[in-house]
Amino acid sequence: MTDPIQTAQDRFFQGFNCSQAVFSAYAPSFGVDLETALKLASPFGGGLARQGEACGAVTGALLALGLSRGSATAEAKEEAYRFAADFLRRFQERHNTILCRELIGYDLSSPEGLQRAREGGVFKTICPRLVKDATEIVAEFLIG
Repeated sequence: MTDPIQTAQDRFFQGFNCSQAVFSAYAPSFGVDLETALKLASPFGGGLARQGEACGAVTGALLALGLSRGSATAEAKEEAYRFAADFLRRFQERHNTILCRELIGYDLSSPEGLQRAREGGVFKTICPRLVKDATEIVAEFLIG
């Protein structure tokens, strides 16, 4: 596997959202082709369709973890909840929150807020670090 952290960052800088960048760095390793991965994660950017909710890097990471360690049975879903909660804890230890609007300091749900975020440079400064950290935490799960 190529370096998923570099792959995720490269995809983000190619214009894909945080969720697409993180998820697509891992998805092909688990049998999901790149195009499908990018499509699947596309609505999760900007904190769920630019609503400022759960960070796209977080949702992309959870999608990747679901592929690698998730359950295909209703009875085994508790294990998926446990590792997802552990991921969220680790991410919050680094950033204090998982909410996009709190992480970047802007409300992306309006055209004005999105423009202010662009002018504030958060997509070049804050978001790449969030993509890196989420991808790194997933790697820790896969190694450990």
